[in-house]
Amino acid sequence: MSDRHRLLVRGRTFAAVGTGGDISGVGAVRGTAAGPDGLFVRDARHLSRWQLTVEGAVPEILAPVETSAAAADPARCVLVPRGGRQEPPAYTLFREQAVADGVFTESLRVRSNRPVPTRVGLALTVDADFTDQFELRADHRTYTKPGAVRSRLPLEGGEGVEFTYRRGEWCSRTTVTAEPAPDGIEETGTGARRLVWNLELDAHGSAEVALRAAAYPHGAPGPRATGSPEQAVRQLAEIQAEYASGVALPATWPELAAACARGLADLAVLQVPAQGPDGEELRVPGAGVPWFLTLLGRDALLTSLFALPYLPRLAAATLPALAATQATEDAEGGVAETGKIVHEVRHGELAHFGQVPFGRYYGSVDATPLFLVLLGAYTEQTGDRATAHRLQAHARAAVGWMLDHGGLTSRGYLVYRADQGGLANQNWKDSPGAICSADGERATGPVMAAGAQGYAYDALRRTAWLARTVWDDTVYAELLARTAADLRDRFQRDFWMPERGFPALALDGEGRRLDALASDAGHLLWSGLLDKEYGEAVGRRLLERDFFSGWGVRTLAAGQPAFHPLSYHRGSVWPHDNALIALGLARYGLHDEARAVARGLLDAASTGGGRLPEVLAGYDKGAYPVPVPYPHSCVLESRSAAAPLALLTAVGGV
Repeated sequence: MSDRHRLLVRGRTFAAVGTGGDISGVGAVRGTAAGPDGLFVRDARHLSRWQLTVEGAVPEILAPVETSAAAADPARCVLVPRGGRQEPPAYTLFREQAVADGVFTESLRVRSNRPVPTRVGLALTVDADFTDQFELRADHRTYTKPGAVRSRLPLEGGEGVEFTYRRGEWCSRTTVTAEPAPDGIEETGTGARRLVWNLELDAHGSAEVALRAAAYPHGAPGPRATGSPEQAVRQLAEIQAEYASGVALPATWPELAAACARGLADLAVLQVPAQGPDGEELRVPGAGVPWFLTLLGRDALLTSLFALPYLPRLAAATLPALAATQATEDAEGGVAETGKIVHEVRHGELAHFGQVPFGRYYGSVDATPLFLVLLGAYTEQTGDRATAHRLQAHARAAVGWMLDHGGLTSRGYLVYRADQGGLANQNWKDSPGAICSADGERATGPVMAAGAQGYAYDALRRTAWLARTVWDDTVYAELLARTAADLRDRFQRDFWMPERGFPALALDGEGRRLDALASDAGHLLWSGLLDKEYGEAVGRRLLERDFFSGWGVRTLAAGQPAFHPLSYHRGSVWPHDNALIALGLARYGLHDEARAVARGLLDAASTGGGRLPEVLAGYDKGAYPVPVPYPHSCVLESRSAAAPLALLTAVGGV
C-alpha cells in the first residue's frame, strides 16, 4: 500500500480508502505497487466503489485522512464544496470511517456555515465487484469465470441496495444500508448504484447519515451487529488494550518500547478466525495486509514464537489451528503429504474452484519443523502440558513427515522440489530465484535449504524433550536426540564453506553448495545448529558492511552478482529475518552485535511511527535519511509486528 491509502483492519476484514474517504476501484484489472483499494473479506473485494459527491461534484479535501494513523483510529477527513476565495463554503462535511468483522461503517455529518436554511444534495456511488485478491495482484494472469452472474437489487423498504455474485454453488453478497434511508437509488449505467439524499439544514444546523456496508462471503457466517464507527473503534481499542496488558516495556530504551507497543496494537487487529481439531473457534495471527490476511503456517508460527514470552495466547491458538489443518494423506494438488503442516489457507473464489492451488496448500518445507519448535517452546515457557498431550499424535506425525517425505532419512536433510503451478521455492525465501549461487544461478532439482535444517535440528531436540518429560517415551526421545546430533555433524561437514568461512545457502540435488552469502545463516544461530566457533564467526560476518545496511542485515550480501537492493529476497532487509538473527546472536553471546541489529531496526521503525513493514529495500543507510520502501511490501505484517518483541527478548531492553 502507499501513502494514498489508509488501512482499516479488524480480523478477517480490511478496507483501504483514499485521503478523501473514497474507494475508487484502484487495481480492478491489475494491481499496483500501491495495492488495491476497497473493502476486503475472506480474499474477495466486497466494496469496489464508495464515492461521495455533493451537488453533483467531487468535494475538495480540507483535511485529508491520515494514512499513517494507527489501525485502532478511525479514518477521518473534512471536505467542502469546491469554490473560490470570494465565496466561503456553504457547508462542511465530516467523514468518519471504521471496520468491524465483516462490516465497513461511515458516519457522514454535514454542517451548515450559513445563517439561513440551506439545502444540500448528497450522492454516494457504491458497487461491489467481488474480485478475488489473486486477480488484483500484478502477476499478469487472467482467470475465466464461466456462468458468473451479478445482480444489484434495492432492499425492501428502500434503505439501501444488495449486490450479489453467483457462480455455480458459489454465492457472495454485500448489503449497503443507510439511516436515514436515501431519497432515491439510481442506476449509473456501469452497474454501480447511486444513493441520493436531499438534506434540509437549518441555519448553522447539521444533519448526519449513518452508512453500513456488510459483507456476506461464501461459506462464512454473516457479520456481527455493529454500530457507529466510534463504537467499532472503541471495541477495537479494548482488544488492543487487552493485548498490551501485562507486557513490561523497557523504560531505558524508548524506541524499543514504542515499537513493541505499536507491534502489540497491530497484532491485536491481525487475528483471523480459525478452528481447532474439535471444531473450537480460535483466533490466530493473519500474515499481513493487503495480500495475506489469512492463516499462513510459517508466518503464524514465527509470530507466535516471537510473542511467546509476552503473549502465549497466540501460540495456544496457532498450535491447534495448524494441527486441525495438518495433512492426513498424500495429495498432489496442494503438495500435501501425511503429517505436513499447512503453508497457506485461502477462502476465495479462485481457490474454491481450484484455479489457484492455495485453498489448502502445503508448499512449505519449514512449517512442519517450526510447528514442533513452537509446541516444545510453548510447553517449556508456560508449563502447559495439556496441549502437548492433546497434540501428541500431531507432533509424532510431523516428525514422521520430516523423517520420511521430508527427506531426513533418505537424503539426510529436509528437501523440497519446485511445485509447478505453485511455489518454486518452499522455504521462507519463496520467490523464484531466491535460492541461488553467488553469481545468481538458480537452484534446480531437489533443494536442501540451510535454514530449514536448523529448524529441523531444533524441532528434533525439542520433541525429544517432550517425549522424555511429557509423553514418558524415553526410547522415542533417544531416537530423536540421536537424529538431531547426527544432523548437526552432517550439516557442518556438508554446508560449511571453509574458503569463505560461512555456510552455503543450500545444497542442490547433487549435493553441490549454492555459495551465495545469505542472511539464512543467522537462522542457524537461532536454531543452535552451528558449534560455538562457527557460530561466532557467522554472527560477526553478518554485521560487516556488505551484509548490514544500517537498517538491518540484508537477505544477500552486497557485492555479489546476485545482489539487488530492490529484489524481494536477493538483497532486501526483512524485519522478521533480522529478529531471528538478533535472537541467534544473543544465543551465541554476541550481545553487541544483537544490539546493533536492534538499533538498526528500531531506527527504521521510528521513521514509520514505530511500525516495521514486511520488507525494506537493501540500500545503505547513508544513501537516504529514511529507509527506502520495498514497492510491494505488506504495510501491516504479523511477523514484523512481533519482531520488536523478539528484539526485547534478545537485548533485554538495554
